[in-house]
Amino acid sequence: MSASLPGKRELPASQYNLGTYWGRVRQSAEIADPRTLFISDAGLEHAKSLVSSYKQGHVHSMTPDLWNAKKIVDSTLHPDTGKPVFLPFRMSCFVISNLIVTAGMLTPGLRTRGTLLWQIANQSLNVGINNANANKSTSLSTSTLFQSYFLAVSASCSVALGLNSLVPRIKRLSPTTRTILTRLVPFAAVASAGALNVFLMRGEEIRRGIDVFPSLSSAPGAPVEKEEKDVESLGRSRKAATIAVTETALSRVLNATPIMVLPPLVLVRLQRTEWLKRRPRMVLPINLGLILTTSIFALPLALGAFPQRQAIKAKSLESEIAEKVGAEGFVEFNRGI
Repeated sequence: MSASLPGKRELPASQYNLGTYWGRVRQSAEIADPRTLFISDAGLEHAKSLVSSYKQGHVHSMTPDLWNAKKIVDSTLHPDTGKPVFLPFRMSCFVISNLIVTAGMLTPGLRTRGTLLWQIANQSLNVGINNANANKSTSLSTSTLFQSYFLAVSASCSVALGLNSLVPRIKRLSPTTRTILTRLVPFAAVASAGALNVFLMRGEEIRRGIDVFPSLSSAPGAPVEKEEKDVESLGRSRKAATIAVTETALSRVLNATPIMVLPPLVLVRLQRTEWLKRRPRMVLPINLGLILTTSIFALPLALGAFPQRQAIKAKSLESEIAEKVGAEGFVEFNRGI
């Protein structure tokens, strides 16, 4: 993100009002814009140069080119390290990376082996995304990474297989209701294990705390980006880490809900039509189209639920943090995505 580039001049956090939900949704849509995936290394360096020029005072006002450069930087670089996020794990690639995995999990009539393989694939992708976009002020050991991965995979597979075996045993269900419940099993597995995955992958942040910084914001939810390398950390806060990880887990559930619920319900309805009964080969492309369309709209709506960088009152955190800025003062931290 632009906060990781050199320069002491404050950069506008967004051209939208991040203090409102729709402002954050519009900003999230820019970060998740898949067109930024096609920016070359030279294009990224040019964007970084433009942003740095503003932060160093060589450019005096925001221009359309500068806003576009900030969009490229924000969607490509990690705000803590300043390094590019591995392409498949960027938010701008989230819809594409998840498309095939989600379609696999939502395949009608999936048997035990297929359920296990797709749940493992989904949690593997979640581990990569959560680790790549986490707050990097607290490192995660390799052993903890693998332990968290195996726990998340075990949870998702247990929920999926458990519900798959439970639904057929429920009596007094109509065939349609039974089919719908079966199609919604992947949602239950993804939602529960997805939230657990976030807590497992970022549990070290809660145990050790994350860096918090003095904020120039006068209200929560609308921080002004500044160069963290030139601002001394007020210390590590476990309470801030708990807020960051909890909000990220909730955003994952919010994102998964429409993607894992709407396409299977619509597909059940379409499969009852004569047109699709005569064209069974169209089930897969229709399923992919439904998932893709839902994902494009669901991702920014979920990401916008909480600010990525947010300011909160210091009195909400540990006393040693509040003492440094005053109980009514504000501090800010990177929530991660």
